[in-house]
Amino acid sequence: MLLGTFVPKLDEKGRIILPAKFADDFSNGVVMARGQEHAIYVYSQREFESLVERMQQQAPALGKKGRDYLRLFLSGATQEIPDAQRRVTIPPMLREYAGLDRDLTVIGAGTRAEIWDTATWTEYYSNAESDFADADEEVISGLF
Repeated sequence: MLLGTFVPKLDEKGRIILPAKFADDFSNGVVMARGQEHAIYVYSQREFESLVERMQQQAPALGKKGRDYLRLFLSGATQEIPDAQRRVTIPPMLREYAGLDRDLTVIGAGTRAEIWDTATWTEYYSNAESDFADADEEVISGLF
């Protein structure tokens, strides 16, 4: 399970060093894709294949919106193999989508990691945290 918050830097070649705590999950390769809220989602190869399989099974039943989502999601995905220093290159298309500058925040989000521009993450976190702190009703069905 991918957990925690990390603050790596994007180097001049568009590479990031993935957190050491994620090394085992990502050792056989990663798939990066456009996420939501302008984050980059990072999956292990195995997790991504499982996710796509589930999405493809459900997409026909979801109609045009499901097909559109699947197309946009997959068209922005790219496979990378971390080098010996755990570095992966974030393609220009994804860096532009996420508005990445040098300062990054990487969070563990369970089955995936997310790469955020630090300023964007800080703003998102600030807004979401107040909602999180004020939650007095069930947000995730069956959890509380």
